[in-house]
Amino acid sequence: MKNKPYLIAEIAQAHDGSLGILHSYIDAVAQTGVQAIKFQMHIAEAESSIHEPFRVQFSKEDATRFDYWKRMEFTLAQWQEIKAHCDAVGLDFICSPFSNMAVDWLETIGVKTYKVGSGEVNNFLLLEKIALTGKPIIISSGMSNFEELDQTVTFLKSKNVDFSILQCTTAYPTKPEQYGFGVMQELKERYQVTVGFSDHSAKVSTGIAAVALGAEILEFHVVFHREMFGPDAIASLTVEETKQLAVAVNDIYLAQNSSLNKNNNEAFKALKTIFEKSLAINKNLPAGHVLTFADLESKKPKGFGISATDFQQVIGRKLKVDKTQWDFLNEEDLA
Repeated sequence: MKNKPYLIAEIAQAHDGSLGILHSYIDAVAQTGVQAIKFQMHIAEAESSIHEPFRVQFSKEDATRFDYWKRMEFTLAQWQEIKAHCDAVGLDFICSPFSNMAVDWLETIGVKTYKVGSGEVNNFLLLEKIALTGKPIIISSGMSNFEELDQTVTFLKSKNVDFSILQCTTAYPTKPEQYGFGVMQELKERYQVTVGFSDHSAKVSTGIAAVALGAEILEFHVVFHREMFGPDAIASLTVEETKQLAVAVNDIYLAQNSSLNKNNNEAFKALKTIFEKSLAINKNLPAGHVLTFADLESKKPKGFGISATDFQQVIGRKLKVDKTQWDFLNEEDLA
């Protein structure tokens, strides 16, 4: 039996720099049925500079991308409180570091799994830092071609670290023709590792399909409402949609790992008696009438006449007695 799909609800920057909102997300996600909640740890001075261009001009309050990252920061003490809150409500705490300093902080906090964003897949300085921790790594492949992924996989295997790869398309929101579900199997066959899907479609159906098609890990952004402020809101699921997704993928897991014995239908014995039918005649017929196909009807339940399955055996035979329309037809009625 394969492992139950591992669901990661990503908060990312949905908190918009508010510690209170972030803790509200932890409580909300804990009620959805997912196993893990994921954050991004940004330490502006360590990861960026004033020269970084804005990815999207969405912010009314940040003059530069650097200012935005600065506003997304929390202190180490605050991150420790965040991790403790996740532990208290039974959520695995997963985080993406964007600097070596962030890795140091996450080691202090006690993170168990690192997520590497698609923009960092070929950042071997950061990968070396993470690999030295010996912790499992989940990689998003969104911005990387196979040649680049080959380099990263070779590097990680040389470090003997446990890692997984997610098919991901860096588009917000992702359109169906961009999902790349088939790439998951390519990743599985090429690298022989656990594979999954990182979703930015804002659709429950996408995650359901990904799991049905082999995703062992499913990551998706979560937001209280898609009209909230922030760069990822439009590509996120709502909390209510996350609940629906968790139920659906767990149903799929049960379906994929349950088998039916089509050689044994004992469980349907009573139902078959109700739904299967007996032969009857569809008009008044006198004794001596030679039965034709046009004389026959089938009626519920089974067992009150010759089985409808055996209709061919009565065609051409004579009636011994008069029969009234809709009477069941039994062997003793026939010559």
